[in-house]
Amino acid sequence: MTDVTIKRALLSVSDKAGLDDLGAKLAKAGVDLVSTGGTAKALRDGGLDVRDVSDVTGFPEMMDGRVKTLHPMVHGGLLAVRDDADHAAAMETHGIGAIDLVVVNLYPFESTVARGADRDTVIENIDIGGPSMVRSAAKNHRYVTIITDPADYPELLEELANNNGATTLEFRKRMAAKAFAATAAYDAAISQWFAYADQQQKFPPQVSMTRVLSGTLRYGENPHQDAALYLPRGPHTNGLPQAQQVQGKELSYNNYNDANAAFELAAEFGGQEPAVVIVKHANPCGVAQRGTLLEAWNDALACDSVSAFGGIVATNVPLDGPTAEAICEIFTEVVVAPGADDAAKAAFARKKNLRLLLTDGLPDPRRAGQTLAIIAGGILVQDRDNGAITADDLKVVTDRAPTEQELKDCLFAWTVARHVKSNAIVYAKDGATAGIGAGQMNRRDSSRIAAMKAAEAAEKYGWASPRTVGSAVASDAFFPFADGLLAAAEAGATAVIQPGGSIRDEEVIAAANEAGLAMVFTGMRHFRH
Repeated sequence: MTDVTIKRALLSVSDKAGLDDLGAKLAKAGVDLVSTGGTAKALRDGGLDVRDVSDVTGFPEMMDGRVKTLHPMVHGGLLAVRDDADHAAAMETHGIGAIDLVVVNLYPFESTVARGADRDTVIENIDIGGPSMVRSAAKNHRYVTIITDPADYPELLEELANNNGATTLEFRKRMAAKAFAATAAYDAAISQWFAYADQQQKFPPQVSMTRVLSGTLRYGENPHQDAALYLPRGPHTNGLPQAQQVQGKELSYNNYNDANAAFELAAEFGGQEPAVVIVKHANPCGVAQRGTLLEAWNDALACDSVSAFGGIVATNVPLDGPTAEAICEIFTEVVVAPGADDAAKAAFARKKNLRLLLTDGLPDPRRAGQTLAIIAGGILVQDRDNGAITADDLKVVTDRAPTEQELKDCLFAWTVARHVKSNAIVYAKDGATAGIGAGQMNRRDSSRIAAMKAAEAAEKYGWASPRTVGSAVASDAFFPFADGLLAAAEAGATAVIQPGGSIRDEEVIAAANEAGLAMVFTGMRHFRH
């Protein structure tokens, strides 16, 4: 059996969008309409003849609507294998009529939670009969068509029009797959609410998570890898997937990954004094905060103009024309900002391949949540690294305390370092990065690489000395030996900010004192792998 003619349909929907048109066209095709409660009323208000489900079951809706479709007269009509003699005999004996089409969408559980409803209201919006009908119809898709999304109504009507009032097996298979995904997502939302919101369990015994496909990407990190973008269901922080892409080619997997790294770091600086972040391969290669966005761009670029080529740029304030013109002077893959004026858009328009993303504000860098990492045989789950320190949290451990400017530079370097791959070393001076060393196997090499980049910048721009001279240096984790700190001192750093906590802290503190450095401990580490 392949094509199934639709003779009787059961409709029970919370979302009434498109219901009038669907009901009218089914009725015009001679389909017997059976419905429940508010759906039946809506159809009747549209002038259609509808049978109440209670007329089919012989029982009224009861218990405030909790019990209405949970009945053999309904589920027998959904689950019967119609070319099975025993099933057919049971249907005839008990007067069970076949149901060929089920149109159901479920109680609005997620939106009820999102609007902050009380616990009793949330519980009442857990649908029981709806998922049962959906699953019965989807299981028996050989004979029954299940529709769970109003967006599929036009395709259903087209299917019926093209097949003389019948649906094909291929169509029913696709709708069944979508239906099971819908009930799985619904149950996942309920289980997550119970675990996280109601029971306040950080790590429940079982976790079900659902994501909605936004679209496939050209490829993954490399051309031989397929990739796609999925979005969380329900309320979530807006970010790059919700941004307006004003121009440019489709975003790739790497574009999303790198642009997110830049956007998250830009958010650290709020939306007040302009800041520019330049990222390459998910690592910052230049960051600056200045009185104007153009000044911030120029100083961020000066940190490592070689790495900035083909990079990602993010800002914490809307883009202006002069800054956009300056950005366009080098090859840039993506620019992300919370807005842009007409002059900026016009400047970028001349670079047709540059991807310009405009976001609705900035994400909260201190927001709660969890991150996932897939490993062979399992998934690692942890809290987001939303920890923060202020000047009041710092412990001065050297003979010399940092000056006011050194303290500002320490905090700026620390802000950047938390977004640099470990082992991370960041030199900063006067609100701009002077050198960044990322992802090395030891901290000494990160210190030296960052200093080397600063020396190259000084040579390129004709500065008398590298910006590391008189800078503050941040280390994302403690210095296990004094060598990394001494490398920073050799580069001209005068102040150090690091977590502390090494068994050799005293040795490192002594080396700092001997070099005349001011050093503060944060007591908080920011590994980023």
